Amino acid sequence: MTSTRKNDAPRLGRVGLWTFAFDGEPAGEVRDAAAEIEELGYGAVWFGEGFGRDSVSQAWLLLSATQRITVAAGIANIALRDPISMAAAERALNEAHPGRYVLGLGGHRVSDTPIQMDGYAIPSRGRAVATMGAYLDAMDAIPLNSPAPPYPPHRMLAALGPKMLALAARRTLGAHPYFVPVEHTARAREIMGPGALLAVEQAVVLDPDLDRAREVAREHVSLYRGAAPHQIANLRRLGFDEDEVAHGGDRLMDAIVAYGDVEAIEKRVRAHFDAGADHVCLQVLTARPGEIPLAEWRELSALTAL
Repeated sequence: MTSTRKNDAPRLGRVGLWTFAFDGEPAGEVRDAAAEIEELGYGAVWFGEGFGRDSVSQAWLLLSATQRITVAAGIANIALRDPISMAAAERALNEAHPGRYVLGLGGHRVSDTPIQMDGYAIPSRGRAVATMGAYLDAMDAIPLNSPAPPYPPHRMLAALGPKMLALAARRTLGAHPYFVPVEHTARAREIMGPGALLAVEQAVVLDPDLDRAREVAREHVSLYRGAAPHQIANLRRLGFDEDEVAHGGDRLMDAIVAYGDVEAIEKRVRAHFDAGADHVCLQVLTARPGEIPLAEWRELSALTAL
């Protein structure tokens, strides 16, 4: 992968959406939601990979339901997929839907033991930066025989720490940081420099009631405090103390999640832009986990004009 400049990047727009909500819904409802997201004017739709549809299948579903919007894997887990299958799928998606697919790569599990998620052991892969570098090398070396797409692949890395951010800037279009405050955006831009793409996930609760919003945020933050050691390490680098990391707290939740009305969410989005982000993808959190938050997506679409 040699392209690392923003002018080679996909058309993400300034504001997109990030969601896990598609996993629990029938394919027909996902198609309808994707088509509406496109009509609402969002530049990109990002989706995670857990125990729902695998990343490649979800991308096919979303791309086939839309015509213009960029569809971005945020992220495809390298611990679950051989580089051969990942490279072949990337080429096929890019050939069928030229320029509209972004492959976010991550999931490098740095641990002596597998990570437990819902009782299932996700295998570790060794040291993060070396593992990701080797994975990219393997993808680039595979002699694929399928039709060549008209555009080079659009790859990004789920980067948090300084070394992974530097690798993202050097080997891919840039970074897709997840579960980060504005302070991380500023650090990421400084490390990667002006030429790399920085697409930041921002969790939001569209609710002006602070206590109610924080309850929703607490559930979200607790998921990553308990099962994501790379996120814990990143919080420590950002100055959160052991008690905040272990038990959460208002300062941590307020840094990770934006609350309030559309104007309040806009303020956080603009803060990311001021800190160096090129694109912010909003993950809407609600008290209805797993349900597609169409009402909130419609209301937040006012931010697509930023």
